[in-house]
Amino acid sequence: MRQCAEKMSWKWLMLVTPLLLIAFACGAQVKGKPNKNQKPDVQLRPRDIKVLEEHKDRNGDLVRTLQYYLGDQRITETTTIPSYERMHTPINPDTLNKDSLLVVVNKSKYNLDLFYRRKKIRSYKAVFGPKPMENKKMEGDRCTPEGWFTIKTKNPNSKYNKCMLLNYPNDSSVAAFNRMKAQGAIPPSAAIGGDVGIHGIWKNGDDMIELSVGWTDGCIALKNKDIDELYTFIGTGTRVFIRK
Repeated sequence: MRQCAEKMSWKWLMLVTPLLLIAFACGAQVKGKPNKNQKPDVQLRPRDIKVLEEHKDRNGDLVRTLQYYLGDQRITETTTIPSYERMHTPINPDTLNKDSLLVVVNKSKYNLDLFYRRKKIRSYKAVFGPKPMENKKMEGDRCTPEGWFTIKTKNPNSKYNKCMLLNYPNDSSVAAFNRMKAQGAIPPSAAIGGDVGIHGIWKNGDDMIELSVGWTDGCIALKNKDIDELYTFIGTGTRVFIRK
């Protein structure tokens, strides 16, 4: 009986371990005793956001200057946001071949497009970190990596609604990181980082997306209704291309 119980314990552990890893990777809220070895959540939320000025440039794009506080720091930033049109065509996600889907993230346009068999079927507003036009170099720079990735895991219980984790760092990311270290472009002690994904936002936080506030640590953030829909479309293994 003891031998049988030990086998059952190992089987149970093998089943729950992957689920726990997925949950913590995308910031699931798990209650229980605090782990003194666990890093605290120090993500600060922008507050007291004001639109100081906005106008359209000669291309018809919106140029907006915002001011807000991040902790005790007052930040003023100006972003140029291209015109955007939401797509509403009804789609049954169960009819889609997941292998024929492609996610394209365009950082300069502040959007995420979903293609099916080379046809755009969805377009969502997106925001990034405070330096969206910079490619990720190392852990802590709050930049969004560029290049080809795939969806590694999906977490329906993220603290930012839902999260789809990318396979960053992949082989290309590691190769680029090692080149930058060899060239002295980043410190020898730098780490490559990880836990980059596509997720939603806290409850009633959609204004952060609408105003294009760069609040993430390098992830791609959508409005909650948009991440809810995108989550039903794509699966693990879906290809993701991120560009400036």
